[in-house]
Amino acid sequence: MADPKQQYYEKRSQVLLKNLRSRHFEAYYCASREDALAKALELIPKGAVVGWGGAASAQQIGLMEALNAGEYRTIDRDKATTPQERVQAMKQCLTADVFITGANALSLDGQMVNIDGNGNRVAAIVYGPDSVLVIAGMNKVMDTLDAAVTRARTVAAPMNKQRFQDRQTPCEITGACADCKSDGCICNQILITRNCNPSGRIKVILVGEELGF
Repeated sequence: MADPKQQYYEKRSQVLLKNLRSRHFEAYYCASREDALAKALELIPKGAVVGWGGAASAQQIGLMEALNAGEYRTIDRDKATTPQERVQAMKQCLTADVFITGANALSLDGQMVNIDGNGNRVAAIVYGPDSVLVIAGMNKVMDTLDAAVTRARTVAAPMNKQRFQDRQTPCEITGACADCKSDGCICNQILITRNCNPSGRIKVILVGEELGF
């Protein structure tokens, strides 16, 4: 007998896939992270310049490791040796052939929510790279857009902030969003992508596992 959670994710994904496609996203569902990795590599042309922002879900399926080891030209900010090199790598991602990111939340009607501190990730989603590839676990899917925004603010951001212990914020200390304006805030830009333009530029791989934050 199939796992109930897997059945739930698969059935729920069919609703979301239909709605994403109606909004001109190219969308796929993969039951496992192994299948998601294979699909992602299928969608990235060999020889492409590929960059990414903070994309824990893509890391978890092994995508960055595969790209760094494969026939691609990667822009990996984690290889920077100075803060200046890191910033330069982030800027170079804006003209990459393919930009990889996650989603902080998705609404069941097909809208994507991302929240950012520096703005490099949401900027690349909006404009620049020829193709944007989103890896998103089904745990990111919420029933409504309001719930998706709430998830991005009160779940994804406080969890992500635990990784960036450079400038403390209330959520880093308490785990709860305080709607702060702190110097280290990572909720400076909130992007709702309600429609993909041009059609098919943003490709979403939904994964039937819990990934990311």
